Amino acid sequence: MRRDGTPPRARTGRARRVLGLAAAAVVVAVTTSGCSVDEVLRFGWPVGVTPEAEQMRTLWTGAAIAALVVGAIVWGLTAWTVAFHRKKAGASDLPRQFQYNLPLELVLTVIPLIIVAVLFYFTVVVQNVVDRAPTGNELRVDITGFQWNWEFTYPETIAPNGLPASVVGTTSSVPILVLPTDRPIQFTQESKDVIHSFWVPEFLFKRDVFPYPEQNDQKNSWIIERIERPGAFVGRCAEYCGAYHSMMNFEVRALPPNLFDQFLGLRQQVNPVTGQPYTTNEALGAMNCGELCNPESITTYVYNPDPTAQQAIR
Repeated sequence: MRRDGTPPRARTGRARRVLGLAAAAVVVAVTTSGCSVDEVLRFGWPVGVTPEAEQMRTLWTGAAIAALVVGAIVWGLTAWTVAFHRKKAGASDLPRQFQYNLPLELVLTVIPLIIVAVLFYFTVVVQNVVDRAPTGNELRVDITGFQWNWEFTYPETIAPNGLPASVVGTTSSVPILVLPTDRPIQFTQESKDVIHSFWVPEFLFKRDVFPYPEQNDQKNSWIIERIERPGAFVGRCAEYCGAYHSMMNFEVRALPPNLFDQFLGLRQQVNPVTGQPYTTNEALGAMNCGELCNPESITTYVYNPDPTAQQAIR
């Protein structure tokens, strides 16, 4: 019998019921949300399409699980203290004190240090993968941001007019950045005005695009090992850059290597219909390979500078 008159077995039974209800609430929340186990473990992250994306997702998942475990322990101990160690009516004695308890203080100091050290180690490992230096064997792509659109250039692919093949977003066409799957790619980025941010959710990271990066000693080059599957992925500017920031979208179109090589080959030829070098949209249309070669964006809409236009941007 405890001092408050409650039998120990009754108190234990009540604690078990509380824990059972909490566990049931978690199960119900997961099942009724319509999420699969994989979606729950991603904690809201989209499915990545690069090895770097998967490594960052794994790091995030591990950190989130560690935080939830620590939180559950703290919340559980707090609830246990509130439920079973409340001040009793008429009691005047102080509860047991734990200051100057050297073993307890060591435990409460060492465990957080170990947790932080482990998270720091895995963070550095992933950062070294994401920020590794190019080897020189990557496909080179230049990214140029400006208010409020994008230009993507293939500096090693020269069009018949003697200029590198490129695509520029306009008020009538979303810029489509055509990339190969299963091939390393090096991106070099620069802004023509204010700071922008290159963001493809399936890449699972954002890259700030600065003006004058060389003069400011800012790193403006990064690589991805490969895009793992074909598809179309919406891209956005993730740094507020002015009035039409929300409309500064683009599309990444990932093609199998054979189709990408065909695309670059067309970009180096003259379109017999127009008498001008093939544009990105014309080259995709001429390839005739289904929706993957749709000459128009299939994930977002064109930039519209009319402030009265009520146009949804996906």
